[in-house]
Amino acid sequence: MKPPVRILILHGPNLNLLGRREPEVYGTRTLDDINSSLTELAGTLGVAVDCFQSNHEGGLIDRIHAAVPEAVQGIIINPGGFTHTSVALRDALAAVGLPALEVHLSNVHAREDFRRHSLIAPVVIGQIVGLGAEGYHLALRAMASRLVS
Repeated sequence: MKPPVRILILHGPNLNLLGRREPEVYGTRTLDDINSSLTELAGTLGVAVDCFQSNHEGGLIDRIHAAVPEAVQGIIINPGGFTHTSVALRDALAAVGLPALEVHLSNVHAREDFRRHSLIAPVVIGQIVGLGAEGYHLALRAMASRLVS
């Protein structure tokens, strides 16, 4: 039997505070709520997910680097504030060569000017923004559809 498709879900800085941090912007669901719902959805899609959150750029980069030897086949990432600042995170995604989707809970294009530019966008296959936690579910469905044959 073929092992299930593995998808890595990365959550960047401050996402550990979901549910408490600016609920009018980011919603009231916690990161644990989101991860649980993604794990449940993954089961219905026939894929496995590994969820990881870090407030540290290096932690996210190390996790991306580990993805290939761990047989991860796709990445869903909410880079948080690193979206606009991290060339190193962008380069790590490009280096591993895995299909990746960028997710943001809020509509970054309707917020402050500095949030409108993503250094990550050029190295991912798409972005989902402004749909709250549902954006992660849509990203997982899209990635699973792309990877499961």
